Amino acid sequence: MIYSITSDLTSFKTLEFRDGLNILLADKSRGASDKQSRNGAGKTCVIELVHFLLGSRADPNSIFRSDALRSSSFSMLMDVSGEKIRVTRSGAKPNLILVDEFPMISETAEQTSAENSRSELSNNEWKQYLCEGLFGLPAEDASGFPLPGCRSLLSMFARRQESGGFQTPTKYFMNQSVAVEQKTISYLLGLDWTIAERFKRLKEDQKASADLLKAINSEEFSRHFGSVAELRSRLILTAARNKQLRKQIDAYRVIPEYAELEREASRITTEIGSLNAGNIADRELSEELEKSFQTEDIPAFRDLPRLYKEVDVILPDLAVRRLADVEIFHSRIVENRRSHLKSEIEAASMRIKDRNKRIDDLDSRRSQIMATLQTGGALEHFTRMQQEWADRESECQELGNRLKMGEELEEAKTKLKVKQSTLLTKLRSDIHERSRIVEDAVLMFESLSQSLYEQEGRLVITPTETGLKLETKIAAERSKGITNMQIFCFDFTLAALGARRGSWPGFIIHDSHLFDGVDERQVARALQIGAQCAVEDNFQYIVTMNSDAIPKDGFGESFNIDDHIMDVRLSDATETGGLFGIRFN
Repeated sequence: MIYSITSDLTSFKTLEFRDGLNILLADKSRGASDKQSRNGAGKTCVIELVHFLLGSRADPNSIFRSDALRSSSFSMLMDVSGEKIRVTRSGAKPNLILVDEFPMISETAEQTSAENSRSELSNNEWKQYLCEGLFGLPAEDASGFPLPGCRSLLSMFARRQESGGFQTPTKYFMNQSVAVEQKTISYLLGLDWTIAERFKRLKEDQKASADLLKAINSEEFSRHFGSVAELRSRLILTAARNKQLRKQIDAYRVIPEYAELEREASRITTEIGSLNAGNIADRELSEELEKSFQTEDIPAFRDLPRLYKEVDVILPDLAVRRLADVEIFHSRIVENRRSHLKSEIEAASMRIKDRNKRIDDLDSRRSQIMATLQTGGALEHFTRMQQEWADRESECQELGNRLKMGEELEEAKTKLKVKQSTLLTKLRSDIHERSRIVEDAVLMFESLSQSLYEQEGRLVITPTETGLKLETKIAAERSKGITNMQIFCFDFTLAALGARRGSWPGFIIHDSHLFDGVDERQVARALQIGAQCAVEDNFQYIVTMNSDAIPKDGFGESFNIDDHIMDVRLSDATETGGLFGIRFN
């Protein structure tokens, strides 16, 4: 339990607590908003101060690191492991925890004064000590799993409005993960919390497997490689083609002068074409010359005298002689022309013969070059073939890796389903083996809800494929305060179970927000039930409320609410009326 909260800040109002129900009232001045009242009176700050002294984070935005409070130290006298200790902390040195009357000093703690038994601890060491002293949790568990966090466990008994602590019974934080929720509640109920940790790891494995499978089956991947089902066929075909290409590369003969040979073959082809064109021209010339040769005859001059006689023209002797000379002259001209034609024909034939020989030589060289090119190739071509093979080989490797990954994922998916089924069986067995705990929790919640609304409420504990699931229900008229009263019943159920096991902080702290929207009669019943349960199970119930929210009636005849109101009274009416005795932003 908590005995007192003090400070070296002279204006701070010391809080003294007793067993059972403790109600800290704050007077809200007329016209003040909820925010103004809270900041002025500081009743919500009481819960923040308790968390601060129980190891919560003190980041730069913490009120205890503000200019107004950072130089002040705050202390709380409380029970831990059956011993009274005083813990002191300040915003100036938030990682330094001073502990007076410390019963057991860890090896890492520094003993500063044997006379007053003061120890200095880091905040992590302090939280570890609270885990051991309040909840019986060692530094390490034999299971090898991380233990439930001290801050998570404590936060269930001192909910904070700004963190979303009054939204659902099983969560103290608005964005609290399901894994932390299951782990925390399992431990506080007395169930096997390691099952929740195993479900957490299973979920992480399932998410990783789903993300990988999603990546493999993504549109981008399928566009290039197809679905997982097509990977194997694609790999077989690609590997076969690459094997064939490898054979071609192994048999390939690189010809260094490949490009020059290609150019030479091209030149030869061009030259052969030119020679063939020359042959055609000479053949046509020979044919024309041959025709001319055949038609070249010597003129028939011997018939000329007879022709003259027939026309009675007598040629003189001199003329006859001259005609003979002409005949001889013409004969010589014809013979010379025929000789010239013959020589031209023979020259054309010789040129054709020479060209044919050149064509044969060139064609032979071209055949030789083509044979060489057919048996090998250029270095550039060989390099491209090698690069193509390397690219295909890389593709095969990638396909193989993805295929292996896909096969492993399919196998992993099957194993995860088996693991999930095994965990579900283990959770069911744990609930069955600890059926007494489950029965006590269900009966306690039902009893508390019936005391509030005279109707039964239900705490439903269900083993599911995703882990432990808790639902709280109260069969009452729907209203804004029903969820808050479910939280009330659930917190007191956890308190009762923890008190019986002897592993819990020994107190519940509720902010006035718990009673927002709750009917006045239910508020009165809740306060009276809280006081009764605190006495029966020997723990402390601390409530902060505005004075105008105290119910006027609805209490039992033997219950006097004034007996539980603390002597200190906060107010927002004056600058000094709040918890800290000063007003700050």
